[in-house]
Formats: sequence, structure tokens, C-alpha cells
Amino acid sequence: MQEVLEQILDYLKGMWIKRRYLMIATWLICPLGWLVVSQLQDTYESEARVFADTQSILRPLLKGMTVESNPDVQIRLMVRTLLSRPNLERISRMTDLDVQANTPQEFENLITRLKDNISITKTGGKTDNIFTINFTDKDPIMARDVVQSVITVFIENTRGENRRDSDSAQKFLDSQINEYENRLLKAEARLTNFKQKYSEVLPNQYGGYYQKLNNAKEQLKTIELILLETKTQLAGSKVKLEQPAAANSSQQSNIVDSNSVKTTYDDRISELEGQLDSLQLRYTEQHPDVKEVQRRLEHLSKQRDAEIEQYLSNSSDDNDYAPISQNPVIQEIQIQVNQLEGQVASMEVRANNYRNTVRELENKIHTLPEIEAELVALDRGYDITKKQYEDLLNRKEKALIGQSADETTSKINFKVIDPPLAPLKPAGPKRILFYAVVTFLGVGVGLSVSFLFSQINPVVTSSSQVAKATGIPIFGIVSATENIGLQSKDKRKTILFVVSNSLLILLLCFFVAYTLFPEAIQAPIHRIFNL
Repeated sequence: MQEVLEQILDYLKGMWIKRRYLMIATWLICPLGWLVVSQLQDTYESEARVFADTQSILRPLLKGMTVESNPDVQIRLMVRTLLSRPNLERISRMTDLDVQANTPQEFENLITRLKDNISITKTGGKTDNIFTINFTDKDPIMARDVVQSVITVFIENTRGENRRDSDSAQKFLDSQINEYENRLLKAEARLTNFKQKYSEVLPNQYGGYYQKLNNAKEQLKTIELILLETKTQLAGSKVKLEQPAAANSSQQSNIVDSNSVKTTYDDRISELEGQLDSLQLRYTEQHPDVKEVQRRLEHLSKQRDAEIEQYLSNSSDDNDYAPISQNPVIQEIQIQVNQLEGQVASMEVRANNYRNTVRELENKIHTLPEIEAELVALDRGYDITKKQYEDLLNRKEKALIGQSADETTSKINFKVIDPPLAPLKPAGPKRILFYAVVTFLGVGVGLSVSFLFSQINPVVTSSSQVAKATGIPIFGIVSATENIGLQSKDKRKTILFVVSNSLLILLLCFFVAYTLFPEAIQAPIHRIFNL
């Protein structure tokens, strides 16, 4: 570590000996650089702040009634596209900057300068849409005009974009509605023609093909079972009628007149008569229940008389069976046979009908399912087209309401918080910073040159250097005497170095004062030169 420090100290001593190169470099670089910086043309910056209010009073009122859009996203998009070429060309025309461009290359340079110098930043929080717009130019009036033009373009583009979006949405919806309306009409026509063509075989309230086939088979099976039961009962009744007349002749003495004939209504009449006796014990003849039972008794008596009369007339046509037909049991069996034969005939007709239905459905087993599948496909396509058509109509209504709301009040209201003003003081260039840069550059170059010459033409400054260079140990050092004149010469160089740097510092202070207080410096200069 000690050797490193000694090495650094030797370098510094060598640079101090060659300090004249430092003075030359600083005097060549610093005054010239300071002069150039002082003559840089002033630039003026104009600034404005704009607030975009997206909290419209209509948003909560129209929620769910219109197609909602996010105004914050729209504002961010407008900010990103604000410095697009069409907008920059529009700004140049609004401020008459395009008049200054005589060639296409100059116009391109103008557009590039506008793009580089215009800045728009969001200065509010995440929820506050406050934007700051800046522009720097050599002319303060032009800087203000450019910022005002940027604000105008920003506001008009945002509002115009809303109108263009609404118009584009309306045109798109109208075209889609017309397209789906035509498709819906075609689908309805296809479905109508299909139903008219296969109206007899299409599914109805009883279901589709397989369900109708199963229902027909079940009904056929049920009616065949009932028919078999009825035929069995009919056969049994006929066997009873075919029994020998001698077996029934013993009952002939029971038939006295028509009142002794047994009919199917006798049991019901007897039951109603018992009910009538019970009711007459509790109520009068005018009671509604008594009247209803009497009415039913009268009706059943008439039916019984009609049946006896019909039976006796049929028995008179056949004298062989006249004695047998007078038997009440035979009469009941005969009536039952007649009823069962009628039921059998009716059930045969129904069974044949069900057989024909099953046969027809089974013959169409290869065609009806395909027809039903095609109908399902047509219905599905029609339902999808109809639903989409209704959705488009609903969206169109929402778009119309939204457009009316936009025409009444804007979703985004702009408020200029700080309008752009023509700046009175220049915003740049940063001359103090440039002075410091030039100063450090001059000093750095001088130190580098001094170090370089100290290495090219080195001077021994310590005993350690001599020992390293010769390899001989040094035991003592003899100082230079005043008679040789080395010390006085070194003092003169030191004084010259201090005076030179002092003058440079004074010159730097003059340039800084000229930058900070130009009027105070320029006024005496003007008076001197005017004299």
C-alpha cells in the first residue's frame, strides 16, 4: 500500500512539474467553450395542464341500457396516438409552421422537431386524468401556439373518435341486421316448405316417430288383451245359452207377467229405492236429494220397461224359445251376450286400426327418422339465426340510446386547468451546467496532457525514483541552493499558475453572471460602446 501511495505521489509531482501544459489546455478550451455556450440561442418552454373528466352523470343512469365503453382506455389510446404523423401535420398547419418549410426535407425536419419537442405526460394519480403538455421553441409565441394546438387536437380527436365509433357501429349493426334478416327469412321459408311437404309424418303433440310407434304398439297390445278377455266372456255366455231347455223349464213357473222379468236395471232400481226410503225418513219430499233419487228411479224404470218390451218383441218372433226367454236368468245372459258381441265388434275395429298404424310406421322406419333429423337441424339453424337476429336488434337499440346520450352530453369533459402562456424567461439551454462541463473538460484535458508529458520526458522527484532507476541505494539528498536559482524559478512558475487559474475563474464568474443577470451585464457594455 505504501508503494502505491508513493507511486501516486510521484505521478502528481511529475504532473505538477509539467503544469504549464495544464494552463495551456485550460486557456485554449475553457474560454472558447464558455463563449460558445454564452452565445447559444435561448429556448422557451410553454406548458399547459388539462383535466379529462370521465365521471359523467349519465353513466350510472344508462348502466345496462347502452353498450358501455371505458373512457379511461380511450383517453390513454388518444394520448399514445396524439403524436402520430397526421396529428403533427395538422398541428403544423394550425400554427403556420408548414409555411416555413420550403422543401420536403425541411418539412420532414419540422415534423421530427415537433415530435421530439412536444411531450404529454400524466401528472395526476392513477384515478386523476390530469395531463401536462410541454413544447420548447426559440420563439415564445410559437411555443404557446403549439401547445394550444396540441390541446385542440387532443380534445377534438377524442370527441370525434366517439362520433366515428358510433357511426361505424351503427353501419356495422345495420349491415349485420340486414344480413341476418335475409338469412332468417330464408330459414323460415325452408322450414315452412319442409313442414308443408311432410306435414303428415312430422312429430306432433304425441312425440316423434319412435314414441308414436311405441305408443301404437302398447295400445295394440292393450286392446288385443281386452278383446281376448271379452271374447272369453262371450264364449262363456253362449255356452250358458246353449244348455238344454229342460234344465231351465223348472224356472218357467217363476215367470208370471212382465213384472217378473229380470233385467239389468233391477239391482240399481232396488238400491235406489232403499236410498229413497232412507232419505224420506229424514227429509221431506221437497228436499233436493229426495227429488234427485226420485228422478233417477223414474229414469231407470223407463229404461227397464223399454228393455223388457224389446226383449218380449224379439221373443215373439221365435216360438221355440218363447218359454226359455221368459226365464229371468236366460234373459240376463242374453242381454250380456248382446252387449259382449257389440264390444267385440268395436274392439276388432280398434285393433285393426292400431295394426294398420303399426304397420305403416314400421314400413317408414328408414324414412321418418331421417325426416325428423332434418327437421331438428332446420329448427336448430332457425333458432340460432333468430337468436342472433334478436341480439343484433337489441344491440342496435342500445347503440341508438348511447348515441343519443353522446349527442346530449359527452362521456369525457375536458377542463383546461392551466392554459398555455407565452414564457417571459427562457427555459434553456442550461448554461451553468454547460459551463461546468466545459470547465471539467478543459481541466481534464490539461491534466491528461501534463501526465502524458511527464511520462514521455520524466523528471526525478524523489530518492526512491533514483534508486529504482539505477538499482543503487540512496543514502542522502542534497537540496538545491539559492545561488543556482532553481527555487526562485519554481516560485515564478507557481505564481504564474495561480494567476492564470485566477483569471480563468474570474472569466468563468463573468460568464455565469452574464447568464444569470444578462441585463445588468449588458447595460454597462452598451453604454461603453455607445460612448
